[in-house]
Parts: sequence; C-alpha cells; structure tokens
Amino acid sequence: MTPDHPIFARWPAEHPGRIQLFSAPTPNGVKAGIMLEETGLPYEPHRIDIMANESHDPAFLALNPNGKIPAIYDPAGPGGKPLALFESGAILIYLADKSGQFLSADPAARYETIQWVMWQMGGVGPMFGQLGFFHKFAGREYEDKRPRDRYAAESARLLGVLDGRLANRHWVMGDDYSIADISLLGWVRNLTGFYDAAEIVGFERFAHVQRWLDAGLARPGVQRGLEVTAT
Repeated sequence: MTPDHPIFARWPAEHPGRIQLFSAPTPNGVKAGIMLEETGLPYEPHRIDIMANESHDPAFLALNPNGKIPAIYDPAGPGGKPLALFESGAILIYLADKSGQFLSADPAARYETIQWVMWQMGGVGPMFGQLGFFHKFAGREYEDKRPRDRYAAESARLLGVLDGRLANRHWVMGDDYSIADISLLGWVRNLTGFYDAAEIVGFERFAHVQRWLDAGLARPGVQRGLEVTAT
C-alpha cells in the first residue's frame, strides 16, 4: 500500500514498508545514505536532482518545507506511526536511536557525540561549503579574494580543532565509530576532493584528520553509502 503522503505522487515507493530516503550525493546527502548502509535498516532511495531544482518541487516541499536534501519518510516511526524528517543531523540521531547503533546509550557520551554533530552542522558544513563556492565555483570569478581567504582560514581552523580531537583517538568519540564521524566524512572528503581545496587550507598539516579520513573511507558501509544516490 502506497504511503499517504504527497511525495509519493512524484516519487512512488516500490517498497512502501521501508524507510524512504530522498537525497543526492552531496556532503549532507551522503550522511543519510552512509548511516542507512552502516545500520542495515531496510530503505528505498530516491535521487533528488537538485540541479534540476527538484528539491523545490511541491511534492518535495510537502516533505521538507526548507527545500533541502536529505529527507526521509519512515512508515514505521515512533509508536508505529509514519514520520517525515529533514535536516541531516536530526536524521542521523533518529536512525541511531531506531537502530541502536553509532550513538552511545550512556547519557554523557550521547550528548558529547551530539555535540560534535552540531559542531559539524553549524561550523564545518557552512564554512567548507562557502569555501567551495569561492574557491571552485562561481565565487572564484570574484576579484575580491577576501571572502575566499576568510572561509579558507576558518576551514583550516576547524580542521585544526578536528585534528586535535583525533590526536589520541581513532574516531571522534574514541574507539567507537559514531554519527559524529558519519556527519563529517563527506565534508572532509569533499573539501580535499571535489572542492580541490587541500592546498589552500594546508591540509597536509592535519595528519590525524588524514588518517581518520582514510579509515572512514575504507569502511564498506561508507563506500556503499557514498554511491546510494550517485546515479
């Protein structure tokens, strides 16, 4: 039975009993795909073509009025009732709670993990994204390089914070891989890859981040998650 939500008139569900993922292969979008692959929760992906402005289709806006990916629809949400959810950080926390994975049940560790997810959402994502715009995309044509340099400096500072955190830890939270790592992997990967910004932020200085990134990208669940909505 097709779930009763406007999104499915535009993107029909072949497996309506599964979590429905609406996303694209952006640094925020891959978080949800990686998390779903890592947890093993049954899901069905739908690629949203953001270059064709599909995230502002009325059907998508009915799911996420903010018009951004990713978003999910869980037909078996809390209390067995359907749940529509947007914001990648909120999705990570929800899927961690639903699966019982990648977020400690210990209250102190739980809030510390969420703290790092919020740090990524409020700092790393916006700063790295702006650097990408001014360094590689339309902003690179601007004669005034002060915006680019400002975002490069702040991105480097944030990398320094992460490098310090990882100096004596395998993962952000220590021995245990968590949603804090999942929130960050796509962004650091994009900064050094798609954004081609490794040199401008002096990425070679951050050996602990490089080691962590390599370890994260070697995980099969991460590799699969990066490809979920790539085609």
